Amino acid sequence: MSDEQAEFKAKMQSYVDRGDEGIKTSWDDVNRPMIRHWAQAMGDNNPIYTDAEFAAGTRHGGLVAPPTMIQAWTMKGLDGQAPGSSTIDPMAEASELMVAAGYVAVVATNCEQRYLRYVKPGEKLHHRYRLESISDEKKTGLGTGYFMTQLLEYCTEEGEKVAEMRFTILRYKPGKREPKRPPRARPGMTRDTEFFWQGLHEQNKLLIQRCASCKTLRHPPAPMCPSCRSLEHDTVEASGRGTLYSHVTMHYPPLPAFEYPNTIALVELEEGTRLLAGLIDLSAEDLEIGMPLQLEIVRCDDELTVPMFRRAQ
Repeated sequence: MSDEQAEFKAKMQSYVDRGDEGIKTSWDDVNRPMIRHWAQAMGDNNPIYTDAEFAAGTRHGGLVAPPTMIQAWTMKGLDGQAPGSSTIDPMAEASELMVAAGYVAVVATNCEQRYLRYVKPGEKLHHRYRLESISDEKKTGLGTGYFMTQLLEYCTEEGEKVAEMRFTILRYKPGKREPKRPPRARPGMTRDTEFFWQGLHEQNKLLIQRCASCKTLRHPPAPMCPSCRSLEHDTVEASGRGTLYSHVTMHYPPLPAFEYPNTIALVELEEGTRLLAGLIDLSAEDLEIGMPLQLEIVRCDDELTVPMFRRAQ
């Protein structure tokens, strides 16, 4: 830890060491309507929360509030915090210092609650709060920062502690991330072209459609042979060898899945059909019409495999 980091951590720790403690009061007593609203919103049908007759026959002797509702009783309303609440906020003060130092991002990381007993309608609660701890600087997946934990203790008017909560946030400097390249657009797949894409992805083969009657090869695939009009067809596997028939370099519009300039080749396969494909380790300046090319089947992701070509060895 550098001297500068140590000095900054000492400033942060001073908010903990001061031990400043505030109080937040509640607008209302623990009450049945709010309990009912909570239970309905959470889908909690436990009758000890809403059925007075049933609850009277339990060890509680009457209705009680759901323990997980403890935060709700002292939350501020639209008009702010209830009268009698403190204005000090050590966590907010420490956070302002962190923001000024570049720790501008925040995320809640943990909330631990401990319940000492059920609270009942008619009781009025408040909570005491203080900044309990600030960690050393940590490196996380989000960035570098500090974990800050606030302790809240929930009490009755008589001072009996009924619950406590530790709420932890991470104040951090966002890390730099390389943007993830979007996936290639999916091909328009039909019953006529399905064999082509499945052959690449599932069999690692470049398949060419063939007329079952006159044996003429054709690409792109079609339902009918253009030579003999037969509707019967099968496939043959291409050797992967071909020559450059033509090419074009695409500059606009830029598509995020590709690098630009994007050179696209029309390859004449050894079998005679022609195929549009991308090129590997070849720019437009490297290309000559008629140059030999070799197929390379490239798996783009878990769903898409495409044919590409590189210079033949």
